[in-house]
Amino acid sequence: MKKTPEQIAKEWLYFAKSDLRLAQLAFGDKIFHEACFMSQQATEKSLKAVLAKRNLPIPKTHSIRQLAKLTSVELPEEAKFLDQFYLPSRYPDALPGSLPEGLPQKDDAAKAFAVAEKTLTLIKNLLAKN
Repeated sequence: MKKTPEQIAKEWLYFAKSDLRLAQLAFGDKIFHEACFMSQQATEKSLKAVLAKRNLPIPKTHSIRQLAKLTSVELPEEAKFLDQFYLPSRYPDALPGSLPEGLPQKDDAAKAFAVAEKTLTLIKNLLAKN
């Protein structure tokens, strides 16, 4: 049986919420690069939930900026901050020179988590209305 767009959107949101929880746990354990990465992932997946709900193709991209354009969702300006964390927070050989200060620190992780949490709430509310 084929899943409905609503079911697929719920799955994307479940993963987004799970990623946000992992970001919170990583932050608590002072693994700040993972907190940043999981915050980026939560935001990315919440935007993909919007595409799923609208029955649009979900591109194989990790760019918050690109996904925001595709969804026409008005994200908080600081959400673009998250794009810098996808690659450098995942691979040690991508780190040198990727972020001006090296690995993300506590302030970066706190900001990333706050942005992801705000974005996920925004998108959950948006999807609940439609």
